[in-house]
Amino acid sequence: MVDRFDITDVAHTMKAVVTTGNGGYDKLEYRDVPIPEPGVGDVLLQVLAAGVNNTEINTRLGWYSSSVTTGTEATADEQEQAATHKQAKIQDGGWNDATPFPFIQGTDCCGRVVGVGPDVDDNQIGARVLVRACIRTHGYDLLDNIWMASDFDGAFAQYVKVPATEIFAVDCDWSDEGLATIPCAYGTAENMIHRTDVTNNDHVLVTGASGGVGSAVVQLAKRRGASVTAIAGKSKMDAVRDLGADRVIERNDDVVVAVGEKSVDVVIDNVAGPGFGGLLKAMKRGGRYASSGAIGGPMVELDMRDFYLKDLKLIGCTAWDEPVFPNLISYIERSEIRPLVAKVYPLDQIADAQRAFLEKTHVGNFVLLPPQP
Repeated sequence: MVDRFDITDVAHTMKAVVTTGNGGYDKLEYRDVPIPEPGVGDVLLQVLAAGVNNTEINTRLGWYSSSVTTGTEATADEQEQAATHKQAKIQDGGWNDATPFPFIQGTDCCGRVVGVGPDVDDNQIGARVLVRACIRTHGYDLLDNIWMASDFDGAFAQYVKVPATEIFAVDCDWSDEGLATIPCAYGTAENMIHRTDVTNNDHVLVTGASGGVGSAVVQLAKRRGASVTAIAGKSKMDAVRDLGADRVIERNDDVVVAVGEKSVDVVIDNVAGPGFGGLLKAMKRGGRYASSGAIGGPMVELDMRDFYLKDLKLIGCTAWDEPVFPNLISYIERSEIRPLVAKVYPLDQIADAQRAFLEKTHVGNFVLLPPQP
């Protein structure tokens, strides 16, 4: 039997990035903090790699607040300047309203189990796992949820404590960095694919197809046999086509002209903004639209006639459904999807990683590596 983790066997502190409040990069403090100790129902993970995504940046900037009406594609300098001048804590700036500053962000975690709580099977110690970041606190009959790294400490650290129910061992030859690209982006993408019930008879239109979520949607929709039209910036069109998209159209093109009215069964859209209305016009009668983001701007114009006369279904997607994460693990183990690691940074260079991330010149995901003990 493997011994349970004893915090006295290692240093009492770990390196972590602590986000101290709403604001600019100065709110990201790389420092020593106590190693968390697993309690009842918990496991302790050594973080092997942690992904970077919009969630951490938007939470730090308070973008989820209803007072914010602009998109997230402004330049990094503009966003950081605006955030720095907004020193007061934004009360409704997190996914579930108030954000618990100061805390450790990091939604995407590939880790190794190094300790367990008093009631958890210690046979899991040593397993390489992914963490399901979206936790359905009252089961899958209700949509209530909390998120690692938005509601409690996450993976931008050497160690993280998570509920034992939310770890999934994965048997594959992927690198730690590759696995760290999966949880948030692919979980979000698979949830939208699942909610819209994509099949091999569907024509799926994907916006923001070069980003973490969009590139995952392309792969996951093709995995189900759908025909995929992807929207991406001109410099990234070839890379998106290489992911399997049947057709790629340039981001600034008129989507209705490009694909035609009433031509699309499913729209997966995390961009929104001024292009939203055209997406609805491109949808067939009875089409399904799903979104879990709005990087192009949260405020959109909706022609209600397109909505009700075409019997459209508009589906919001935040809480992950029960099959989503087990599905992803099986896809990885059967080599049905692949990771897209754009760049890797040491954890203490998180500000550089987030600056580069906001430039949106990459395809796929950025990953942070904490120092290994």
